Amino acid sequence: MVIASAWVLKKHFDGFPKTSDFDLKKIELPDLKDGGEQKLLLESVFLSVDPYMRAYSGKVMKEGDIMIGTQVARIVESKNPAFEVGTFVVGSSGWRTHFISDGKDVQLLPSNWPESLPRSLALGTVGMPGLTAYFGLLEVCKMKPGETVLVNAAAGAVGSVVGQLAKIGGCKVVGCAGSDDKVAYLKKLGFDEAFNYKTVKSLDEALHKASPDGYDCFFDNVGGEFASIAINQMKKYGRIAICGAISQYNDSVPEKGPYMQIPIIFKELRMEGFLVSRWTSRREEGVKALLKWVVEGKVKCHEQVTEGFENMPMAFIGMLKGENIGKAVVKV
Repeated sequence: MVIASAWVLKKHFDGFPKTSDFDLKKIELPDLKDGGEQKLLLESVFLSVDPYMRAYSGKVMKEGDIMIGTQVARIVESKNPAFEVGTFVVGSSGWRTHFISDGKDVQLLPSNWPESLPRSLALGTVGMPGLTAYFGLLEVCKMKPGETVLVNAAAGAVGSVVGQLAKIGGCKVVGCAGSDDKVAYLKKLGFDEAFNYKTVKSLDEALHKASPDGYDCFFDNVGGEFASIAINQMKKYGRIAICGAISQYNDSVPEKGPYMQIPIIFKELRMEGFLVSRWTSRREEGVKALLKWVVEGKVKCHEQVTEGFENMPMAFIGMLKGENIGKAVVKV
């Protein structure tokens, strides 16, 4: 018998999440039985904290539910011959130290995963955030060599990959971030232009200075005021991929306006929101490409690792405050 620890949503978030909104519970897991559906016992090794958890919690969770999320887990007991003990998988079983699976809701890490590469990258650059960047650029933005790509929250888990993939694709890349350290990180990654949107006198002027001819593609992770200003800098027939709206996730009262129809009409822009789950059937393709670029050094990774499962809420809140560079993960 295994006793799992799990973080539950004690109280729905009202504005910015607080540590008092969470509760740590102990859950007794049943023993695995031959011939049943419960064929695997897994132990979480790394857990992810992501912005979507804030947005989705109010839509798909009830108070008392285990917090949603993904993990890299090790198989500690198996009744399924397709999964060997000691194998690592990516699961979607939320904020818990141990869980039981029938194997249908987990994905094995690629067999060619190098021992030298942290397995936590399967939650970041070679996982959901990296796939979001990959399919968002290729399928929504449909970037072409020689174009100019704008990405905000560019030092985050998704944005940092967007910029690097756009460079691999032969584009000019402009990135915006919220601190000078993050801007320095973007320049180290090879962004052509990068600036701190919190310290510029005028966002409109900063965007124009970074690319006087405007932008072909805008990968939007932020929404809100930033998006309303950036849309006026788009080139004719520009494409905007709306991946996130982190500037609005913690608003108690929804923002009013601004209204974007006029620039969309006159510049004949295409704006499309997307969820990476649309390309679940192509997940293997994306993971293979991302892993290859990471191994070759063409895509660099940075992780903000918090030690200890007891610190999950703190890591989540810190990520929402923008304290991380790259991907925020928790090591159990």
